[in-house]
Amino acid sequence: MIATSRVPLIVAPMAGGPSTPELLAAAGSAGAFGFLGAGYLSVEALDGQIERTRALGVDAFGVNLFVPGADAGVPVGDYAERLAAEARRYGAELGQPRWEDDDYPAKAELLLARRVPVVSFTFGHPAPELVTRFKAVGTEVWVTVTTPAEARLAAGVGADVLVVQGMEAGGHRGAFANDPGQPGAAPLYGLLAALRLIGAVTELPLVATGGLVHGADVAAVLTAGAAAAQLGTAFLRCPEAGTQPAQRGALAAAERETALTRAFTGRPARGLVNRVLTEHSPAAPAAYPQLHHLTRPVRAAAAKAGDPEAMSLWAGQTYRLAPELPAAELVELLMTQARDAWSRACGRWLDQS
Repeated sequence: MIATSRVPLIVAPMAGGPSTPELLAAAGSAGAFGFLGAGYLSVEALDGQIERTRALGVDAFGVNLFVPGADAGVPVGDYAERLAAEARRYGAELGQPRWEDDDYPAKAELLLARRVPVVSFTFGHPAPELVTRFKAVGTEVWVTVTTPAEARLAAGVGADVLVVQGMEAGGHRGAFANDPGQPGAAPLYGLLAALRLIGAVTELPLVATGGLVHGADVAAVLTAGAAAAQLGTAFLRCPEAGTQPAQRGALAAAERETALTRAFTGRPARGLVNRVLTEHSPAAPAAYPQLHHLTRPVRAAAAKAGDPEAMSLWAGQTYRLAPELPAAELVELLMTQARDAWSRACGRWLDQS
């Protein structure tokens, strides 16, 4: 699928609202390949998004699935008590901190039936039998990896492409494990380091993601061995994205730092620093998706109130540099910047030779 794309740009899956069929269609009109984020959607809602995407004329697209982990049985009662005041602040009640599998088996069956061109997996790799089934219907299998060890595991089950995620990335870390002793769930590598280390243990095509918001970033990762660059934060301010208004405002203000936190979902994710992240990150247990369900009503109430202080404002480290443009214009700008960066770099090198 990468080889047939007009440009080496991929719109990352962004679960929770930002990924929309309209975003994929707009970016696709300029040659980019896009993903829908299946995380947190019902099977019916996901089916509707696939149907809408195809109705908009998008034939080449992907869908991202969250691989469920085992229920670690981590207690969350103390953390719920800490968050009670946040719930009262917005007139909301905390959610039930339950474990569930995000309807993973049913979503996989839907994607098999719909013969989606690409399915990517985050938080782990699919079973070899599922990989075989997807390939039998013509679906490519991509797996998000953050370390060389994860890359070996993904290659071992038959993945076609590895999405290499650097620590700069916004949103959830794609690490297979949720190690409570690791702030990032697994060892943290910057994107260029991850590309080099993972490229040394596999010959599979690599897609680079994490902190890419400018065409020069795209040129850099392509030079470093990636087959394509995947961008998420760069598209959050596009009018076609389903980004919450309060998050759009915080992104535009560009006043906040980013940090990794488990405070909202129980898995490490990078977002803009706000009150909940600052006050509750140290106490947040490694309990996913229990904390996601616990905090969801509070996050929704804060978003409705237009208050970013209790929202999960996922964004990569370089979010300040992402412009506000329609998706097609952004793709064209990124590719122009990438070509200019490559030309300048080659010119400087050739001048010295």
